[in-house]
Amino acid sequence: MRLFRSFTLTLAGLTVAATTYAQGAPGEKPKRPDNRSASYYNYAMGHLYADLAQTYGNRAEYLNKAIEFFKTALKEDPTATFLAEEMSDLYIQAGRLREAVTEAEAIIKANPSDLTSRRILGRLFSRLVGDPQTRGLNEEMLKRATEQYKKITELDPEDGESWMMLGRLHKIAQNSVDAKQAYEKALALDPENVDALSGLALVLADVGDTARAAEILKKVAEKSPNLRTLTALAQAYEQMRDFGMASETLRKALELQPENVEIKRDFANSLVMAEKTEEALKIYEELVKEDGKDALSYLRLSQIYRQKAQYEKAWEASNQAKRIDPKNLEVRYNEVNLYEAQGKLKEAIVGLKDVLAESARGTSAAEKNNRAMLVERLGLLYRNNEQPIEAVAQFKEMADLDKELGPRSAAQVIDTWRQTRDYKKSVEAADEALKLYPDDRMIRLVRATSLSEVGRGAEAVAELKKMLDGKADRETHLQLAQLYDRQKNFVEMAKSLDAAEGLAKSNEDKETVWFSRGAMFEKQKKFDEAEREFRKVLNASPNNAGALNYLGYMLADRNVRVAEGEKMILKALEQDPNNGAYLDSLGWAQYRLGKFDEAIVSLQKSAERVGKDSTIFDHLGDVYFKLNKLKESIASWQKSIQEWEASAPSERETVDITKVQKKLDGAKAKVAREGGAK
Repeated sequence: MRLFRSFTLTLAGLTVAATTYAQGAPGEKPKRPDNRSASYYNYAMGHLYADLAQTYGNRAEYLNKAIEFFKTALKEDPTATFLAEEMSDLYIQAGRLREAVTEAEAIIKANPSDLTSRRILGRLFSRLVGDPQTRGLNEEMLKRATEQYKKITELDPEDGESWMMLGRLHKIAQNSVDAKQAYEKALALDPENVDALSGLALVLADVGDTARAAEILKKVAEKSPNLRTLTALAQAYEQMRDFGMASETLRKALELQPENVEIKRDFANSLVMAEKTEEALKIYEELVKEDGKDALSYLRLSQIYRQKAQYEKAWEASNQAKRIDPKNLEVRYNEVNLYEAQGKLKEAIVGLKDVLAESARGTSAAEKNNRAMLVERLGLLYRNNEQPIEAVAQFKEMADLDKELGPRSAAQVIDTWRQTRDYKKSVEAADEALKLYPDDRMIRLVRATSLSEVGRGAEAVAELKKMLDGKADRETHLQLAQLYDRQKNFVEMAKSLDAAEGLAKSNEDKETVWFSRGAMFEKQKKFDEAEREFRKVLNASPNNAGALNYLGYMLADRNVRVAEGEKMILKALEQDPNNGAYLDSLGWAQYRLGKFDEAIVSLQKSAERVGKDSTIFDHLGDVYFKLNKLKESIASWQKSIQEWEASAPSERETVDITKVQKKLDGAKAKVAREGGAK
C-alpha cells in the first residue's frame, strides 16, 4: 500500500509539471519553459521510471527510459550534478556499464572539459573499486576513479562533493597526505561538512595524529547528533579501534531510533569489541526475543557464550542459528571454533573440511584469499592435533591459491616442524624458504629462531643484526632479545629491549618491551624488578592476560602472596578459558594453597591442551605425590623428563631436569619400601 501511495503522489507531481510545460495562456501555442523547468520535468520523469524499475525487479525497459530522461535533464541543466550520480547507478543496474563508459569517454575525448561525463565516469569507476576490507580492491578502478576526480576538481574547484570523493579514494589507496589535502579542500568550502570532518579524522588517525582526530570527531557529534552522523561517527571510531567511543556513539544513535534493528545489532557488536560482553549479551537476547528468526543474533550469542566457556549455551544458540539458516557458512565455521575451544580437534577438522568443500571456489582475488585463509586454519588444526604431514600439505596449498602468501606459507611450514620438534627439518625448510624469498623479513626472523634452537645462536644473531636497517628495527631488536634470552645472555638482551623501547611509538609497543623485560628479570631471579615491569603493563592494560598470568604464576611459584596470584590467573582465564599455560598456572597456585583436588583438575586440563610441556607434568607429579598417588606421580615425572629430552637443545635446563629426576628416584624408592605402587 505504501508503494502505491508513493507512486500516486509522484504521478500527481508529474501531471502538474507536464501541464505547466505544455500549456500557455488560452489561445496561445505551447511555449518551451526555461531550461531549469525542462530539466526538472525530465528529472521527474526519470525518477518515476526509476521507481517503477525498482518496484518491478529492475525491468530493463523502465531503467532505459529513466536513463534517457536523466540524460535529457542533464543537457537542459548541466549544473544538476546529483543527476550524474543517479545515472551512474542506473547504468550499473541496467547492465549498461560498458556502454556508459564508452559514451562518456567519447564525449570527453571531443571535449575534455565536459564535467558531466567526467562525473559519470568517476561515479562508475568508484562504484567498482570494491571494499578492501571484505570484497577486495580493484586497483585499476581505483586508479581510473582517482584520475577523473582529480580532473573534476581542477575544472571545478568549488565542487565540494568531488573533493570529498577524492579524499575517500586517496585514503583507500593509503595516500594519507593527498587524502588529507582533499578533505581540507572540502572543508574550506563547507567547514561544517560532517562527512569531510569524519574523513579527515580517519586520515589523521592513520598518520598517528589521534589527538586531533578525536577532537574533530567530538565536534562532529556535538554539531549534528542525528542518526546519519552518529552512525558515521561510530564507524570512524571503529576504524580508529576506539570501540569504547564507538559503542557510546551507537548508544546515542539507538536512543534516537530504539526500534532500528540494524543500529541495535551494530551497537551490540560494538559492545563486544569494547569488551562489554555482558551488556552485549543482553542486547542480543532482546534481539532474538523480538525476532525468533534472527540467525545472525543467535550466532553472536553463541560466540559470546563460547568466549565465556559456557559451551552448552553456545551450542544451543549455534544450533538455533543453523536451523534458521542451514547453509550459512559463518554458522558452520562457528561450529569449528566451538569444537576447537572444547579441545575436540578431530571434530573441528571434519567441520572445517566440510566448510571448505561447500564454499565457493571463486576465481577472484578476494575469493582465493578467503579460501587460502580457511586452508591455513585447517593446517593449524592439523598441527595442533599433531598431524604435521597433513598440516604441511595445507600450508603449501595456501601458496598455490595465492602466490603472495608464499612467505607466510613457508613460515608456517617451518613452525610446524619446530613445534613437532623435528629441528633438522625446521632448519632445512628455513634454508629452502630463504632461497625462495631472500628479502622477506618474516622468513629471516623465523629462520633465526630455528637456528638458535639447534645451537647456532651466534649465527642467528649475526643474521638478524644485518636486518637493522632503520625501517623495522623495533621488531628486529625484540627478536634479537629473544635470541639472547635462549643463550642466557641477559646483558645483550637488556640492550636490545632498551633499543626496542626507544623506538616504540605507542603504549602497546612499550607493553611488549615491559613484558619481555619482566620475563628477563624473573629468569635472573630479580623478582622485584620483574614485578615492577609487569605492573607497568597492567597499569596500561589492566586486562592484559599474558601479564596477569605471568605475574600470578611468579607469585605462586615463589609461594608468596599466592591468593593474589591466583586471582590474577583467574582473571587471565576469564579472557582465554582454554589456554593451557594459564591452566597450568592456576593448578600450581591451587597446589600452593592446598587445593589439591582442584589442582589435579586444572593441571589435567592443561596437559590435554598443551600435551608437550615438561613443567606441566612436573607439577602434576608434585600434586599426585602430595596425595600419595605414587604410581601417577612416577608416570608424570617420567613424562616430564621425556619432554625435557625431546625439547630443543637451547631450551633444556640441566638444573630442572636434575630436580625432576631426583623426585622421580625418591618416589620409586618410596614405592620399593612400601612394597608396591599406590
